[in-house]
Amino acid sequence: MNKSDSKVTEGGLNVTLTIRLLMHGKEVGSIIGKKGETVKKMREESSARINISEGSCPERIVTITGPTDAIFKAFSMIAHKFEEDINASMTNSTVTSKPPVTLRLVVPASQCGSLIGKGGSKIKEIRETTGAQVQVAGDMLPNSTERAVTISGTPDAIIQCVKQICVVMLESPPKGATIPYRPKPASAPVIFAGGQVRADTILASAGNHNVLAHHQPAPAYTVQGQYAIPHPDDWILLVKPVPMRSLFQMI
Repeated sequence: MNKSDSKVTEGGLNVTLTIRLLMHGKEVGSIIGKKGETVKKMREESSARINISEGSCPERIVTITGPTDAIFKAFSMIAHKFEEDINASMTNSTVTSKPPVTLRLVVPASQCGSLIGKGGSKIKEIRETTGAQVQVAGDMLPNSTERAVTISGTPDAIIQCVKQICVVMLESPPKGATIPYRPKPASAPVIFAGGQVRADTILASAGNHNVLAHHQPAPAYTVQGQYAIPHPDDWILLVKPVPMRSLFQMI
């Protein structure tokens, strides 16, 4: 057991950590399982709190909270579940090389410097000692002060990697306030008061290039449910002449 493992398993058992994961809908469906049975089993066997963000977003946030040993158990179960999915997908596939299991952590940007280390020394050490591939995104996630940290490898390599990342997070707490990343829901048509659909929605669905909608950098309309009342100056419609026959075809 190396020094990092010792710190986590001996000194960190009573330390409660929260780790956030960014997952696609298919991955979320895999860990939820039929009627929620899989995630229920993960919660019971790991003793970690596993929460999945609500909404119809293409991406979801999975939050794992608990003592470090509970977090590692939960990560182990998630990584092995994803490996099962990969094996199942390769059953009738012509692909010969097995892709690695990949997890994406969401980490406060203020902690990423410690994770990378001076001249990349820390992240290099983590890669070499665990066998996992680790990549820290250069840009912050939209409207947040967090970055994605992608881990790829075998389930065992991922667990060892997560342990070392937890050590770094314990030794280097985030500085200042963290604005968490919240995935945006899939875009849906916004219907204005009176029933009109927002101009860019019509254009996108109709594929019509004769009417162009240009909206201002800071749109000033209030959305209530799916209804919105626009500011008079918010939308400028640039209309090109449309033949009457084409107009009737559009209708």
